[in-house]
Amino acid sequence: MTRVWMLPVLMLLCGGLIATGEVVAGSPVEAVLFLVLFVSLAFATSPLVFPRSVGAAEAGRRAALDGAPVVYWRPGCAYCLRLRFRLGVRGRRAHWVNIWRDAEGAAAVREATGGDETVPTVVVAGRAHVNPDPAWVRARL
Repeated sequence: MTRVWMLPVLMLLCGGLIATGEVVAGSPVEAVLFLVLFVSLAFATSPLVFPRSVGAAEAGRRAALDGAPVVYWRPGCAYCLRLRFRLGVRGRRAHWVNIWRDAEGAAAVREATGGDETVPTVVVAGRAHVNPDPAWVRARL
């Protein structure tokens, strides 16, 4: 759980330190701009951007019922973030599995990628696709 929040907290701390330095230097406008930038980066790298994660077993059961893709991801992954933003609201239809919180999900990704934990890995109809084009995933939703 702590590992998931390390990068966002680090972003907030850095932003706070830089903003404090700017205020001390007499540049409150720049301080606010830096603070807004770093808070935005902290939010973007946090798990809050992604839909609620489920376990790999639950995602598999749900995908068998509704045919939606299963997306294996991890916080801080730029490619996962790109996929999430490009899917937009439709992304909520997919079943998201955080591999840092679900050992079974991490094992499924390692099996699909030949031993690596390369994410995003999207499983559609039982076939894994590593870092697929977001437009392709959107068409499957």
